[in-house]
Amino acid sequence: MTSKGTATTGISSHFSLTMLVTATTTGAFLGALISRWWYLSSSKATEPKTVSSKTRFASSSSTSRLNPATNNNTIPRHIRKEQLSRHELYFGEEGLQQLQKTRICVVGLGGVGSHTVMALARGGIGYLRIIDHDQVTLSSLNRHAVATLADVGIPKAVALQNSMRQICPDPHYLRVDPRVEMYTAETAAALLDYDEDGQLCSWDLVIDAIDDIPTKAHLIQHCLQRNIPVISCMGAGGKSDFTRLCVSDLRSAAKDPLATKLKQTLKQLLAKQSNSTAGNINMDNYLDDMNKLTVLYNSEKPVVKLADFTASQKAHGVQHFGAVEGMRIRILPVLGTTPSIMGQALAAYALTECGGKPLAQPVTGERVGKNVRNKLFQKLEHREQGIAHHYDPQRMYSRDEPTVLMLHDGKQVWIGPLQVDQDDIDYLMQVWRNRCAITQARLGTIFHLVRWDVSQPSDLHNLVLISAGALQKYDDPSNYLRSWEMIPDDVRETIELRLQAIRQVQEF
Repeated sequence: MTSKGTATTGISSHFSLTMLVTATTTGAFLGALISRWWYLSSSKATEPKTVSSKTRFASSSSTSRLNPATNNNTIPRHIRKEQLSRHELYFGEEGLQQLQKTRICVVGLGGVGSHTVMALARGGIGYLRIIDHDQVTLSSLNRHAVATLADVGIPKAVALQNSMRQICPDPHYLRVDPRVEMYTAETAAALLDYDEDGQLCSWDLVIDAIDDIPTKAHLIQHCLQRNIPVISCMGAGGKSDFTRLCVSDLRSAAKDPLATKLKQTLKQLLAKQSNSTAGNINMDNYLDDMNKLTVLYNSEKPVVKLADFTASQKAHGVQHFGAVEGMRIRILPVLGTTPSIMGQALAAYALTECGGKPLAQPVTGERVGKNVRNKLFQKLEHREQGIAHHYDPQRMYSRDEPTVLMLHDGKQVWIGPLQVDQDDIDYLMQVWRNRCAITQARLGTIFHLVRWDVSQPSDLHNLVLISAGALQKYDDPSNYLRSWEMIPDDVRETIELRLQAIRQVQEF
């Protein structure tokens, strides 16, 4: 009996286990079917209206997974607030609100631009116009931010729009305005000057991620004419050293073939527009003014060259292999990580500028050599000794201890040891972007570091980089308190704002 009972119990247990597994499997299968139905229903229910015929490629399978019962694209406010909670902590409530009011246009949606757009969408930007005529290709999948095999053949703008819908489908929080059209001098006004309703519009920032130099030049010219701030990305192809990224004005961009050609093309383009607004643009002004034109570049020399034409291409005629007439035909090898890093850098610049936390001291160029830094430090020491001797010739006070001397006219002079060391010289060169704070003279000029206010210590936020010519013109060795009095007011204000920014960084 015991043996039989045990066998019966075993069969019963096996049967129960089999039923349990079957039920579990069936339940999982049904659950998957229900989830799939919910997803497809949601996609159909939330299919957005096309902005224009240009967006007809948008697929319903790419829209957000919302409850089909809602039948709309809205998301609760607390959901969006939680999405942006880390940025609210970083920018503050006011800064985040400013981002949500910001209008940005991104032109060029390849390896660089796609990463920029997605970071801006995730970051809280309220309005994004994205422009690119091109479609996703197999070869672009090594660097595009979101494109997959399923996206090959559809416009890049639409692929990005579909992905952004999955992050924030609610147009109250993120309006996406895709334009599947080539940017040219002829289409510039339609693409940049007007909103969806045909009304004149303005931009807080235009981001240039175009890789064609003439097109790039036309876009920058258009922005300069209309006083639209623009940040332009230089070459990402053929480079790999991500430690050499710099943010600067166009004139400072070095070791970048694209930047060199862009300067020449822009100069020629603006020269042809002598009777227009562009003809009145001061070349030195826009080349040096980062408030008008900022560039992101990699100072690494390209490590690979343009790919050569194949024998088949040469046989059939290389002119037939360009994607667009008039644009570069030969292919530039691209390490997929480089454009993505540069795209994220563009987005970081845009977010910090528009969110009220601009970069305090961006690295604008290569480090100066050790010998240059040592000479600058020695000249600073020599100047400080001269100031001390001028106001305390009898050495009544120890120069190893900080002292404030009160003068007969009630003014004061600080005397003491340098408050910086040789390691700080490199930082100061970056702060002043390797150029004279007064004349904007660049490397190749003899430089000095000088105390801006001799009544205060020789701290980082009181040292200014000045060329030898400017020092000779404005310095007053007979009374260091009067030095810099003849400097133009606007230059003085710029210098003091820079010093204030350094002070804020130190305090933080």
